[in-house]
Amino acid sequence: QVQLVQSGGGLVQAGESLRLSCEASGSTFGVTAMGWFRQAPGKQRELVAIQSNNGETTVGESAKGRFAISRDIAKNTVYLQMNGLKVGDSAVYYCYIQRSTSHGLQSSWGQGTQVTVDS
Repeated sequence: QVQLVQSGGGLVQAGESLRLSCEASGSTFGVTAMGWFRQAPGKQRELVAIQSNNGETTVGESAKGRFAISRDIAKNTVYLQMNGLKVGDSAVYYCYIQRSTSHGLQSSWGQGTQVTVDS
């Protein structure tokens, strides 16, 4: 089992910045990618950004130009730097990890952290 512990988040004003962190522990062998998703009330969970071990990064449309993902692979940690936050960015943000195991690719999620952007 892999455990994901998220930190960061909270309430900010529009235009401000926040940094989210997520550290994986436990069964962290075979990690292939880590990233972030978010889910606003009444909406589907959507990709924010994800980065594979080879550095390939995919950023969701809503995050392009404002959010940046980074990883410390040695520490099994992923970060999300969010700049120029908008009211529409308010959501629960979930850390995500993908691992390659003998059973195939497995995904795990963090507990979620609330980000609220006030106008």
